[in-house]
Amino acid sequence: MKRQTPAEIYEIRLKGHLDDNWASWFAGMTITLTEAGDTIVTGPVADQAALHGLLKKVRDLGMPLLSVGHVAAGNVAGSEVNHSTNKENLR
Repeated sequence: MKRQTPAEIYEIRLKGHLDDNWASWFAGMTITLTEAGDTIVTGPVADQAALHGLLKKVRDLGMPLLSVGHVAAGNVAGSEVNHSTNKENLR
């Protein structure tokens, strides 16, 4: 029996604010809008194929991609949109 490994957590940073209407397109991900005008999409990505699928969605949005980073292994529950005023999210 093959053992299931936890999804890897990735952070994708985009230039500009993603409209709330797009949240369903990134189901299972957390969307944070920063005061600096960026959008951070964070959440579990099952494998490299799923990561490429997310990056294709970003390409299709036409928003400039600022960065993609591996955060950790584990699970992030749910889908949400955050309008951040926390300086910790403004890196």
